[in-house]
Amino acid sequence: MIRSLLVANRAEIARRVFRTCRDLGIATVAVHSDADAGAPHAGEADAAVRLPGDAPADTYLRGDLLVEAALATGADAVHPGYGFLSEHADFARAVRGAGLVWVGPPPEAMEAMASKTRAKEIMRKAGVPLLDPIDPAEVTAGDLPVLVKAAAGGGGRGMRVVRELDALPAELDSARAEAASAFGDGEIFVEPYMEGARHVEVQVLADIHGTVWTLGTRDCSLQRRHQKVIEEAPAPGLDGELRRTLAESAANAARAIGYEGAGTVEFLVSPAGRAYFLEMNTRLQVEHPVTEEIHGLDLVALQLRIAEGEPLDPEPPAARGHAVEARLYAEDPARDWRPQTGVLHRLEVAGLRVDAGPTDGDVIGVHYDPMLAKVIAVAPTRAEAVRRLAHGLERARIHGPVTNRELLVRALRHPEFEAAHMDTGFLERHLPELTAVASDDDEAARLAALAAALADAARRPATTTVAGRLGGWRNVPSQPQLRSYRAEPDGTEHEVRYRLTRDGLLAEDFPEVRLLSAEPGRGTAAGWGTETRRGTEPTPGAEPKPGAGPRPVTGPGPGVAPGQAATPARVVLDVAGVRRTFEVTAYGDRRYVDTPRGCHVFTALPRFPDPTARTEPGSLLAPMPGTVVRVAEVKAGDRVEAGQPLLWLEAMKMEHRVTAPAAGVLTALHATPGHQVEVGALLAVVTAEE
Repeated sequence: MIRSLLVANRAEIARRVFRTCRDLGIATVAVHSDADAGAPHAGEADAAVRLPGDAPADTYLRGDLLVEAALATGADAVHPGYGFLSEHADFARAVRGAGLVWVGPPPEAMEAMASKTRAKEIMRKAGVPLLDPIDPAEVTAGDLPVLVKAAAGGGGRGMRVVRELDALPAELDSARAEAASAFGDGEIFVEPYMEGARHVEVQVLADIHGTVWTLGTRDCSLQRRHQKVIEEAPAPGLDGELRRTLAESAANAARAIGYEGAGTVEFLVSPAGRAYFLEMNTRLQVEHPVTEEIHGLDLVALQLRIAEGEPLDPEPPAARGHAVEARLYAEDPARDWRPQTGVLHRLEVAGLRVDAGPTDGDVIGVHYDPMLAKVIAVAPTRAEAVRRLAHGLERARIHGPVTNRELLVRALRHPEFEAAHMDTGFLERHLPELTAVASDDDEAARLAALAAALADAARRPATTTVAGRLGGWRNVPSQPQLRSYRAEPDGTEHEVRYRLTRDGLLAEDFPEVRLLSAEPGRGTAAGWGTETRRGTEPTPGAEPKPGAGPRPVTGPGPGVAPGQAATPARVVLDVAGVRRTFEVTAYGDRRYVDTPRGCHVFTALPRFPDPTARTEPGSLLAPMPGTVVRVAEVKAGDRVEAGQPLLWLEAMKMEHRVTAPAAGVLTALHATPGHQVEVGALLAVVTAEE
């Protein structure tokens, strides 16, 4: 029996395993880097062990330190989670060699699947259908497009789609370099790239007594940079014969390597409905919750029971309903999926399952994956599950770094996705429309900016003075109030001009807008799905505690006529006869305006901008904190072309290419490999040609 378990991982998956351990009465041990010292997973465990350092190579990838931590805390077993060392056979051997239970497959099975090239050879012998590889030296124009892939690792790293023969040598070199950096193994291979294919996988569970379960299918076709974004179970639109082929192939794959525990066999399904083996992940998958929800299972609990030697039932429970999962990332899809950092002030999604890593007030740094949470909806039908997930994400309170929330909502509501017509190129193909500013977004943003201005006015304390001013409002016409806001992340500026008089709100550009009472019990509802917390007037200029909710106050703010009640936290407007509620939260100069149809984020702009806050034309600034991993073979004084790669930054497990903005001369280059840079750091300067 396992009585104490160490999770050799962090964030969401560590918290997920701890949750099951608490249900089963198993004590828990966390490990944490210095960057994660205050992370939720470290605080939720019964014991926590520090791994000195911040970088994964110094902490979560140090198998020796993880085994020492397990022994020092008296743990019986180690669960690897996913990522990091979860598929490293040598780590599994070290755990077993220390007399601990390894919650995972045998090391030999892990080794068999560790190299994608070796895995394909084994699968071929087992009769599992697969694509034939192509010798990189023999690729012809007729073979295009092709996919260059790293033989080790996963997560889309070391993977390139090549559509032009001339680009192949450079992409091979780039993939080798990224694979060597990420996995310590630069081996790559080439195979045909299947246009219009779907990514479908089968969850398997196998015990030590020879029973193998296949738990239906999952569709994971919606991907960015070959990493999954939206997953669902069961995979829609597959006929009975294809489902049987997938299940039999997955079971044969597991039996061929003597598999034990939880694993996933991944396939490409062609537009013609043929399945081809991709790889086998010898661990728990990020998207396992959708399988749990429709089968009524706890896969982590089953992993633990299999590790303890318990047998599975002869057959798994049947699936019921449909489940969809969306990965909420701290990234900006409109800017090349650029990862984002900063304080996550608030993360609140009502009515859905949320498996999250960080909590309110946590800092999202540069060292790890940008995934904040997985949001899962389940319903009797696919249409209902998709609708519930989109609705829940749209109304979620997410205050902090820019996220992909809007893209998720639009993708879930896209006609092709609703009709289950998707493939691995879906997000790339539809990215412009999924990130574009919609025709009605501008008016919605301007209304939200007006609400932010009224909330800011209510935040300022009222005063009583001469000249007819009483309680902050005037009995004579006044000059308009002026506030300016910059919408984030697109940078659109909104100038708000309004007056609050005895007769009510007079807002320029909004002649049909009236200010209503925002006070509960004064003719309006308390809100939409939230509780209004009443409190005292905050100290002027004080910032709320990170993660804390808004603090509405009673009584009108300055310039508010009697009977009106905009508060620092809530503004209710009558827009041409339709009442709309805006929940406003301020953190420093940031304003988050939540509505039932989404959130608007603004930066309050100073009345007198600093004229010195400019950069030299052609300056290339670091778009994020990160590490310079490679620099092109260029030097100051060289001529460069527009779009020419100059250097590569790594942040949050992703590489980002920094290119020349225009043709010209590279007049300065400040980056060197291994150099840590902060956001906004000057990397290079390109002086454009006339």
